[in-house]
Amino acid sequence: MPMFARSLLAVVLLLASLLVAAQSKAPDALVKDVTEEVLKILSEDKQIRSGDSTRAAELIETRIAPHFDFPRMTALAVGRHWTQANEEQRSRLAEEFRTLLVRTYANALTEYRDETVTFKPMRQGPDAKEVVVQSQINKPGGQPIDLDYRLVDKGGEWKVIDVTVAGVSLVTNYRSSFNNEISSGGIEGLLKALQEKNRNPQAPASTAGGTS
Repeated sequence: MPMFARSLLAVVLLLASLLVAAQSKAPDALVKDVTEEVLKILSEDKQIRSGDSTRAAELIETRIAPHFDFPRMTALAVGRHWTQANEEQRSRLAEEFRTLLVRTYANALTEYRDETVTFKPMRQGPDAKEVVVQSQINKPGGQPIDLDYRLVDKGGEWKVIDVTVAGVSLVTNYRSSFNNEISSGGIEGLLKALQEKNRNPQAPASTAGGTS
């Protein structure tokens, strides 16, 4: 086999092994690794610590968002009305909801002040297809906050479909206001509200659903 072909084969095998390793990582290990990586960046990145939400959004897009199933999260947040939306509307809703969440939590990351995170033992069995990874945010001088991640096995890769903060589910929290928008203006009414929210980054994060 020519040298170039052997080198190319080696690269392909290496990439394949890395892909398998990523897919086979346990959900609690995945969440822990990503969390520790993000916390390390937050502690060292002066731009984010000074309030640069654009920089924080870049961190979310590159390190956090790939591990979330935004279409599934959107479907859960819209709830029973999801069947009323056509494919194009579903795609637009997922895109707008993703934009809203990234912006909202980018603002939250700029408020990081040396918090630490501890993880609780995972109770689900090794063959579970849906799990909850429980953690706790420890704020210096403050009360700890429970932070739980709900993940599903999506084709051998674990994806987050909900986050619960202090007992409040993100998707459930948005569902109530989403239902109100749909009741008054249909699916297009919800889309319009999300688009308006995303065009106005200075508006409160609770507008068009949810709390920051």
